[in-house]
Amino acid sequence: MTATPYARRSRRTPTVRPAGPGDASDICALLNAVDVIEIGRPETDLAAVEADLHHPDTDLAKDSWLAFEGGRLVACAQVWHDSGPGRVDSDHYALPGHREAAVRLLELMEIRARELTAGAGDAVMRLRLNAEPVLDADVLPGRGYRSVRRHHVMTRALSPAADLPPAPPGDLVLRDCAADEADRRRAHALVEEAFASHFGHVHRPYEAWLDHLDAHTLDWSLVWIASLPGAGDAGVLLTRDDRTSMAWLGHLGVRADLRGRGIGGFLLRHAFAAYAARGRATVGLGVDTRNESGALALYEAHGMALHYAVDTWELRLHSRG
Repeated sequence: MTATPYARRSRRTPTVRPAGPGDASDICALLNAVDVIEIGRPETDLAAVEADLHHPDTDLAKDSWLAFEGGRLVACAQVWHDSGPGRVDSDHYALPGHREAAVRLLELMEIRARELTAGAGDAVMRLRLNAEPVLDADVLPGRGYRSVRRHHVMTRALSPAADLPPAPPGDLVLRDCAADEADRRRAHALVEEAFASHFGHVHRPYEAWLDHLDAHTLDWSLVWIASLPGAGDAGVLLTRDDRTSMAWLGHLGVRADLRGRGIGGFLLRHAFAAYAARGRATVGLGVDTRNESGALALYEAHGMALHYAVDTWELRLHSRG
């Protein structure tokens, strides 16, 4: 898809107010309108929007904004401050032709982010946008943002006939986390260990991790731990089946000392087979294109292909003293 310029610019001054739980349907419609422009089809679920509006660390009155022109919702934004004292994460969406509204929400986000990180000298705000966004290309660089990372959202078609349960490598044993709270805590520990050095990873204690996952909607029978005799728990695969458009692989991690033994590929193929058996036609995931563990090559080798790319933009919030 090519970026859509602001060819017809609105001349109306936007009105702005905070979002509330009752706005979820309208926000979802706005996000899907942006999806259609950027990736060719709507992929935002109402449940995901509702989860964001109920984020435990968000004060909607201070941390969210909706922009209207002529009574129509044309832009929305939200910030989160749950990643540590020096970082704010954010979402920002705007329809083409509404540059003033888009910029106004960026201004409000930046003001709030600076309030949230007061006293943190190296604080940043991060924003993820489609690599070919509807937002005018000059807006973010003009405000001091820089692109710091690119992620690929990758997908693969599934077939019950082709995606059969794989044979495990060696003596590897797989178990799910449906019945045992201890296994859920172990899954958390494995994610923390496997992703500790990854870009953007935030260490969270177990309960905070559950909140971040919106774990009350998670089917723990679709979270698997792989173990090897003599080595213990070797890897984890956290997936979820609550998206309309596709099954989703959220975290696939293997202990650094046990990589290269086919564990990651086995977990991936196991997920393909499990979701094909559940009737899913497509599975997706996100991957850092500069991931040093070789994840991108692993996914490509197993038939996953680029769906769309996402860039992480970063704004330094406080000038150096």
